[in-house]
Parts: sequence; C-alpha cells; structure tokens
Amino acid sequence: MTEQARKLLIVEDDPGLLNQLKWCFEGYDVYTAENRKEAIAELRRHEPAVILQDLGLPPKPEGVEEGFATLAETLKLAPHTKVIVVTGNGDQENALSAIAQGASDFYEKPVDTDTLKLIVDRAFNISELECENRRLQSQVNESPLDGIVAASEGMLAVCRMIEKVAPTDVTTLLLGESGTGKELLARALHRLSPRADKKFVAINCAAIPENLLESELFGHEKGSFTGAHKQTVGKIELANGGTLFLDEIGDMPMALQAKMLRFLQERVIERIGGREEISVDVRVVCATNQNPAGLIEEGRFRDDLYYRVSEITINIPPLREREEGRLILARTLLQKYCKQQKRAINGFSDDAVQAIEAYSWPGNVRELENKISGGVIMADGDMVTAMDLGLEVGDEGAVSLNLREVRQQAESKAIRVALTKCYGNISKAAELLGITRPTLYDLINKYSLSAESYSKKAAP
Repeated sequence: MTEQARKLLIVEDDPGLLNQLKWCFEGYDVYTAENRKEAIAELRRHEPAVILQDLGLPPKPEGVEEGFATLAETLKLAPHTKVIVVTGNGDQENALSAIAQGASDFYEKPVDTDTLKLIVDRAFNISELECENRRLQSQVNESPLDGIVAASEGMLAVCRMIEKVAPTDVTTLLLGESGTGKELLARALHRLSPRADKKFVAINCAAIPENLLESELFGHEKGSFTGAHKQTVGKIELANGGTLFLDEIGDMPMALQAKMLRFLQERVIERIGGREEISVDVRVVCATNQNPAGLIEEGRFRDDLYYRVSEITINIPPLREREEGRLILARTLLQKYCKQQKRAINGFSDDAVQAIEAYSWPGNVRELENKISGGVIMADGDMVTAMDLGLEVGDEGAVSLNLREVRQQAESKAIRVALTKCYGNISKAAELLGITRPTLYDLINKYSLSAESYSKKAAP
C-alpha cells in the first residue's frame, strides 16, 4: 500500500489543531470529523485503516465520556481499525483505559507533529501487516474447491473427477456452456495439483485477435515483426512449472493449431522470429463452450489436436440441469452480495424460490450471479422477491424415463429438495417428507448424500 493510498480519519473539535494535523498528514488521504456522529459517518463511508481521535469531544469536550463512546462504537463497527487516542497532558489514566478498551496507541498533548507522524506511520505499518496476514491465512484455510457449490448429482460428479484428475499432469478438456464456471474449475485443478505454488496462466483464445494470438501464446523476439521492439515471453513460457488454461480453445485459428499440437506433443516452443527451441514444463487445461465433434466435422478444429487436449474430458452440466443445486447456489451468492453491498437480507421470499427453481437460466451461473447482485440492490425489505430478481414464477415439465429410474430419481430429488429447504435439519426434512428419521437416514446413505452439505454452515 502506498502512502498516498493510506486513509486517515482525524476526529478533533479544535479547528486550529485540526488544520495543523491536516497539514502534518497532507501526504495521506485525510478525512476529518468534529464529533461522534460525523466520525462514525466518515468511518462507514471511507473505512480508514487508522483513526487519530481526541478523547475530549462535544457535547462535553472537557470530559472523556463521548470520546470513549466513540472509541467503542468505532471498534464495534471496524474491529481491525487502529485507533490512536489523543489525551490531555498528564492524563495517562484515561490513555491506559483507552488502550484496555481496544485503542492501539495514545499520544499526549501538546502535539509534536514529528513524533505523532511516527506513531501514525507505525499504526499503518501494523495494519498493513495484519491485513496481509489475514489474507494469507484465508488462503491457507481455503478449500481448493471453495466457490464451487456442488449440491446436485451432476456437480458432485464433476468435483469427484476434479479431485481425481488434479494430482496428475494429464491434459484436461472442460466442456460446458458459457457461464457454467469452467475457469473456476480450472483453477481448482491447479490448486489441487502439485503445481499449486506455481503460476496459473489463463488466456482466452476467442478474445485475442487472430494476428496477435500466436505472439501471446509463444512470445516473440525483438524485430521479428513491425512493433516488436523487445523480446517478449509468451503465456506458455510464462506458465512454466505451473498450469496453462486455454479458454475457448474451439476458437483457435486453424493455422495456429498445428503449432499448438507440436507444443503439446514435444513440450517445446519457439518464439516468433526465434530459432532456439525452449523446453517448457507446463500442465495444460483447455475449455470450450462448443461441440468439438461438430467443429471437427465442419473442418474448424483438427481431430489430432482434439485427441491431444481431451485425454480427460469433464462435462459441466448447465445450471438448468442442477435442479436443487440452484437454490443452494443462490443462497450462497445471496450471502456473498449482501456482504459486499452491506445489506441485512434474511433470504428469498417464496415466490423468489419458485422463480429460481423454475427459470431455465440460459446464462447459467453468470446470469444467476447478475440477477442476485441486482436483487440485493433492489430489495426494499429483508427478503429478496421474484420481482427484485426480475423473474416470473413458472413451471418446468417432467421427463419420462424407465419406471425404476423415475422412482429412484424422484426419491433422491425429493430428499435433496427437502434437505435444501430445511437447511440440512434431519427432523424437519423427515417431517416434510412424511417419513421417520431412521428411514431418512437410510435413504441418505442409499443415495450417498450428506445432510451437513445442506446446512447453513456449509455455505461460505
């Protein structure tokens, strides 16, 4: 974090001292407040990492009650904020009380700006170190499959394949419609692999112009073409030791496919304009939303390249086929966007639940994210409605199958839906299904389900 990006809130009711402090910290993003109400408003609006606060605040600046109340409210709203309290000369008792209540440091008047600047700088340094520590700790505690909500049978099967394939170096092809989370799964493959501590490099073959894609992938030497003013390392070489993710590989130009095939077979590349063969050790994961067989038939994709990139193929089901998984995913996304938007919303209304279950979701998870993000913003009460989501309630048709399959699928689906609606509570789910708890336990074991995965605690 640069000093210019550091946010400092100064809470001081003396205009002269306030101006002096603003001048002292002119290299920071400085915000000011003269009382508790203004201080809390500025805290909510700007979320400063450090606050410099006088203990003597209006309406009784000669006392410390308002200062302590401001300190308590500040730490309740933003417990990681570093608060430095400013006290009167010799008022060490109140200074120590403030430290005991959560202030990070104190300073006694009269103000010596050089000393105070050192104290504030130290507070910022500690704040930044703690922030980085929390970020690293969250990475350590994060599951490699975090962000992937697998409550439907189709997605559970996908996750099981990811866990089996990830430890190997086999080239993997992810097939799925746009918005189904292909890159998320590719990153999970990387995080679960022995290459997790190396780079994950992604490139979208459809987003880069054909005349630039070869250079982006393989790099180029200085002077190899007009505008090549320096040697540039390509994405493949950049991913050496790690994972290369080729998104929308179905859109790769035919002329480039032969060079890509040689790389996949030999694991060597040549930069454009270069003569040196460069060996690379990289795991390749590809993805496309198109039908590879159709592309091959149309002459738009080499069959030998397809066989090379599809040593393992993972088919990602669209959201409309995930049935009860839609509601669990929607609840997880609701928690995410409520936190981002700082909204206190309790859940979805009944009509919203029906709409989420009935809608076909042509845009898949990406569309669901957009709908819920907008719904959190539009909601007037403590529940997100179908109108907030911009959806209408409808019905889905049934699928006719073999009678035994119909019974098993219906039974399995009914159990998963009941567990979803009851957040994994066995007693309530059994009551909803009209069966006993032991019977429900037997059925859960029969269909390899887990009640815990449907509980509120299971959602990140």
